Amino acid sequence: MKLFKILLGLAAVGLIGGVLFVYFGVFNVAADEPHSKPAYWLMETVRERSIAVHAKGIKVPSLDDASMLMSGGADYNEMCSGCHLRPGVESSELRDALYPQPPNLTKTKRANPAETFWIIKHGVKMSAMPAWGATHDDRRMWAMVAFLQQLPRLTPAQYQILTARAEGDERSHDHGSEGGDSKETMPGMNMP
Repeated sequence: MKLFKILLGLAAVGLIGGVLFVYFGVFNVAADEPHSKPAYWLMETVRERSIAVHAKGIKVPSLDDASMLMSGGADYNEMCSGCHLRPGVESSELRDALYPQPPNLTKTKRANPAETFWIIKHGVKMSAMPAWGATHDDRRMWAMVAFLQQLPRLTPAQYQILTARAEGDERSHDHGSEGGDSKETMPGMNMP
């Protein structure tokens, strides 16, 4: 019984300490003030584990359809390149002002396409990553995943071709839309 009272007392002190920590604004939420190494590690670990757990069981469709690549490329260019960049671009005003800074997706890709899809669909809290599932259907988001699988291999010229929307097509989100076969348009590019 004595041990229980001690544990209860420690829990109460911890709870009061947490409330005071929040109330007095000890944690600085300013985007221009980096996190401490332990806080950054904790947030990275929480994010990565959450994504891995929530993406489990998502069935990945075939991502090698050239029309998906074209559709996803145009969406990436319009919605993502300001933060995640495009080939030949090393920074942007928006990206430079964000903390934590978004990953440069022209240099690296997430190995698991299901996790990439989950991130695009649901976003990431407190990171400026929007939840595109609120405004986009799954087929459109899978097209972005297909494009992201190729992005690190693209030259600036290839990127320009793959991200162009068909003339007069404001949305061009139909995977059967014009735009041609990127395998023919992109000589030397290895499609999956």
